Amino acid sequence: MRINRILGLLLALCSAPLFAAGAKVHLMQSGANISDQASLQRGAGLYFSYCASCHSLQYMRYSRMAQDLGLTEAQVMESLAFPGAKFGDTIVNAMPAGAGDKLVGGEDWFGKAPPDLSLTARVRGKDWIYTYLMSFYPDPTRPAGWNNVVFPNASMPHVMWDRQGIQHANFVDMEKNEKGEDLPCKHGEVNGRCFESFELAKPGTRSAEEYAQDARDLEAFLQYVGEPAALLREKYGLWVILYLLLFTGFAYMLKAEYWRDVH
Repeated sequence: MRINRILGLLLALCSAPLFAAGAKVHLMQSGANISDQASLQRGAGLYFSYCASCHSLQYMRYSRMAQDLGLTEAQVMESLAFPGAKFGDTIVNAMPAGAGDKLVGGEDWFGKAPPDLSLTARVRGKDWIYTYLMSFYPDPTRPAGWNNVVFPNASMPHVMWDRQGIQHANFVDMEKNEKGEDLPCKHGEVNGRCFESFELAKPGTRSAEEYAQDARDLEAFLQYVGEPAALLREKYGLWVILYLLLFTGFAYMLKAEYWRDVH
């Protein structure tokens, strides 16, 4: 019995990342690659075009981003940085917090101030971010007019709707078994209803494949921001492993030579 409980707990822990926090929806595989510098550059462009007005990256500096992404200081300051920002500054938006502040701001407009996204990829996971970007749909009951399958009742509007287009989410009531208990949803559960699929009502400026790549690029950039050292770790990790294997071989030969005449 005790072993069964332990196995059940391990299974629950292993399967937890497959579902979105706040909704029991299966996550899509992002397939993002932070070693792809071109993807990171495109993701940075999307972030500063669509996200940076509301969300800060307070643990990332413009200078570090330029160094890791292969950008010049001129490119960053002319195309990405906010007016008045310095190359060595951290990436902080200009939106007031609001609700208690002297200025009206994010908390007044969205119900809460938009969070900093520096560590979102480490907290939520890359597949969560990717699925979140792919899962907006119109909802007239929400203040911003949008909702999200992955994060139900989110305050954030779909800022990239012009690229993806407008898609409607199809839901059905949950089925019940003979005992009146709810049966598991095939594609996931959102607010007590089964999510079935998305239906594109109005195409955007990007095809489905192109927008999926946009979401993948943006997710890769946020993954990089969450752990910039991962680029160096992946770059040198293989060489470290090869060195350890070579050293192990030399150590073994030295041991064999040292103990050859010892009986």
